[in-house]
Formats: sequence, structure tokens, C-alpha cells
Amino acid sequence: MNYIQSILLGIIEGITEFFPISSTGHMILAASVMGILENKITNLFLISVQFGAVLSVIFLYRNKFFFQNLDFYLKIVLASFPVGLFGFFLNKIINFFLNQPLIVSLSLLIGGLVIVKVEMLYENNFYNRKNNNSITYSKAFVIGLFQCISLIPGVSRSATIIVACMIQNVNKIKAIEFSFFLSIPVIGIATCKKLFDYYFQLNFFTLKDLELLLLGNIVSFVTGIIAIKCFIKYLKNFKLFGYYRIVLGVFFIIYCTFFKNGKLLLV
Repeated sequence: MNYIQSILLGIIEGITEFFPISSTGHMILAASVMGILENKITNLFLISVQFGAVLSVIFLYRNKFFFQNLDFYLKIVLASFPVGLFGFFLNKIINFFLNQPLIVSLSLLIGGLVIVKVEMLYENNFYNRKNNNSITYSKAFVIGLFQCISLIPGVSRSATIIVACMIQNVNKIKAIEFSFFLSIPVIGIATCKKLFDYYFQLNFFTLKDLELLLLGNIVSFVTGIIAIKCFIKYLKNFKLFGYYRIVLGVFFIIYCTFFKNGKLLLV
């Protein structure tokens, strides 16, 4: 991995982290096209660069996040617990998925179809919803269970949270804010664990490793701020993200089937 690739992946992370389109999935596909997916530093980068995007949430929502009552933080912990537990025990499987662009492509496609269907039901008042902005403890736990699905790259953490909220009659604006707040403990812990594992395996970080990680996080922080401000505007067009996922998923399924590192497998 070089500095230009670090910047490009940082941009992709910052823009896609808070959209229901899977930032990790996009970075895996991009890294695959760049031919750097198999590098050890890339595997670390895919997780740790998300921390920069998390800092953008803390920066923009600092007043809402740091000045809440105990009830708010208990719900964050409750919703974070399932994915943390599953992530710990399924770490090896998750690392395997990080090197599988085809799995990412299939996840994008299936997730896109789910988003379109849920949005259509939501618009048609299938759930007999009311203007309910509250997230109870039981709803927070269900959200946490849904979030476990996002351990599969390409599914999207924010997508699972928003879908879980929508089927429980929670307003989409409230859902996306909750998704922002949940990213802080989930991504923060995942980043720390990934850094620890990488250091434990190699017993050192090279100066270039640190520079690449720092550069990517700075870029994802800046682009994350831009993405958050833009995302709120497009919440009403949630279904468009589903269509985007379907198109991208189909494209990369074809790419992964017939191409490898930019060359036809059949040649």
C-alpha cells in the first residue's frame, strides 16, 4: 500500500461509513481492484481507518453524545453488546471475509434488495407506524442483534441499524442518529483490537505503517464530516441506496467471476 492508496481508501471510508452501503465492503472492493487486498497492512487498514470517521461523529455530535442521561448510555451499551460478543468469537471468520470480494458483492446485492423491500413496506404504512422517536431497551437490544449481521463485509452496520429501527416503528432521523452514536463504541473497540492483533503478530509497526494509518484516518475524518452533513438530506431517499447497492453488487459479482486483478480469468 502506498500513500495515494491510503488517501483513496480514506476518502471511500469517510464517504461511505454513515451511508447504508457498507464502507468496509467498498474498501475491500477498491483494494481488490488496486491489487493490495492480500497485504497484511491492508487488512489492518480496513478496520482501523474507520476510527477517523468515528472521530467525525464525536466532533459533530459532541454536545448530543457527551451530555446525555444514563438511560441513553445504557441503551448504547445494550445495542453494542451483541455485536461485540459475536465479533470476539467470530474473529477468524470475519478476517476470512475481509479477503473475499465475491462475498462482499453478494452482501451488497442482497442487502440492497432488503433495503428496497423494507422501504416500500415502510412507505405503504405496512407496520401501522406512528410518529415514534423513542428507542426502548428492548428495541435497542433488537438493533444490537441486527447489527451482528453487519459483521459480514458488504452488509453495512448503518443499514442493519436503520432497518431494525424502521421495522420497530422508529423514525428514520432518530435511527440514523442512533447509528452514528453506536459507531463510537463498536468501531472504537474493533480498531483497538485490530491494532493489538497486528502488533502481537508482528511485534512491531513500521514507520510507514503508522504514516499510512494516520493519513487514512485524517482523510476519513474530513470526508466523514462532509458525508454526515450530506446524509441527513437524503434520508427520505433511503430506497435509492438500495438500488445503488444492487447495481454495484451485480457489477462486482460479474467482475469477481470473470476478472482477477484487472485481467480476464478466461485469458
